Order: sequence, then structure tokens, then C-alpha cells
Amino acid sequence: MIETLQCLKKYGQRLDLEIAKETGVPLATVRQRLADLTATGEVIMCNLTRFENGKRIDAWQCRVSGYVPPLAPGRKAKPTT
Repeated sequence: MIETLQCLKKYGQRLDLEIAKETGVPLATVRQRLADLTATGEVIMCNLTRFENGKRIDAWQCRVSGYVPPLAPGRKAKPTT
């Protein structure tokens, strides 16, 4: 579970398919770990359906609960008045 959580902290919001590919863990194991982390409240998860080249892909989109990534470097937009 630690490597799944570290992957989410490093990359931010990810799909379960991407986490499985990056960590080298089977998708079923990643989904079980994510379900356990969601039950404890460490991860927020939602179901996602995507179509790529007419093929349906069902995935889980996950992010760490309460984690806000740092702002991107560079110029910021001016506030509107």
C-alpha cells in the first residue's frame, strides 16, 4: 500500500491503470489496495468511463485525500476586477 500512496503523492491524481503500470503491480492488487485506502479515508476515488478508439475503458481515478499539489512555477494570471 505504501508504494501506491507514494505514487499518488508523487504524480497527483492518477488512474488505477497508470498506477499499476508505474509500480509494476497487477491491476487487481492495485484496486484492492486502493479500496483499502479509500475505506481508511487516505484516498479519494471515483469511477471513470472513457472511450478510446471506440473501446470502452472503465477505470478508477484516485488522489490523496486533503493533498493539494504546489503551484506551478512561472507567471500567474492577473486577477480580474
